[in-house]
Amino acid sequence: MTTAIATEARAIVYRTRGAQHGPITRLMSPGDLGEFLKPFVFLDLFGFDVGGGHKGFGMHPHSGIATLTWLIEGDTLYEDTTGEQGVLRGGGVEWMRAGNGVWHTGAPAPDVKRVRGFQLWVALPASEENAPAQSIYLAPSQVPQEGPARVLLGRYGAAQSAIPAPAPMNYLAVQLKDGEHWRYTPPAGHTVGWVAVNAGRLDAGGPIDTGELAVFEESGEAIDFTARGDVSFVLGSAVKHPHELVMGHYSVHTSKATLDQGEAEIRRIGARLRQEGRLA
Repeated sequence: MTTAIATEARAIVYRTRGAQHGPITRLMSPGDLGEFLKPFVFLDLFGFDVGGGHKGFGMHPHSGIATLTWLIEGDTLYEDTTGEQGVLRGGGVEWMRAGNGVWHTGAPAPDVKRVRGFQLWVALPASEENAPAQSIYLAPSQVPQEGPARVLLGRYGAAQSAIPAPAPMNYLAVQLKDGEHWRYTPPAGHTVGWVAVNAGRLDAGGPIDTGELAVFEESGEAIDFTARGDVSFVLGSAVKHPHELVMGHYSVHTSKATLDQGEAEIRRIGARLRQEGRLA
């Protein structure tokens, strides 16, 4: 899907390379860009060689948010306290609506040499922040595509994700060939917009390099992209989350009362896991 470039580009108002912690680059967190890009409140770009000793992400809790993990490369084993467990293939998607509280874990599958992907946190509306936890795992073949965009969450063109978005938002994984132009026209009301590049280089009214997150001015205008070499990136757009971000260590809620409720459930589940010997 190619279009002509707009005469006036939607401005990039902020860019960052985040902070690196070992194999993880934290591009956004609730205490910084998440305040401006909510409902998108956290984004990690992760990548590690399994032979380097990284054993994955141990059992840990969340509440008040949903996490969406897109595996770019590498099969992983998953388990969560909704009772789900199995193998998520490279190119697949994990959706974990933590709601009132959940614990989950992921580790490289046997014989996998490298794991890469993005993990996104989405702030939930008040109606869902203390709802029962829900997990959905999509195989690569279950992730719909329209043109160069795979629809991880929301809808683009005729392609709609099987994951029920908790509020109006889109999250797309896009691949463009060198020199290819692509225009993203957000749905009505989607004034929040950002991209994060995991491979290659984009021009979107200014250069966006590998490992960089760029924030666009709040508006409903289209965003035009040109690939400078083959490029792969994720894009988020949404209606702005209208609530405050009230934060715990693994949680984001809309009030202290709902945070306290979620953290109480996290403690209850954690105590059960320890009794069962599934948590140190």
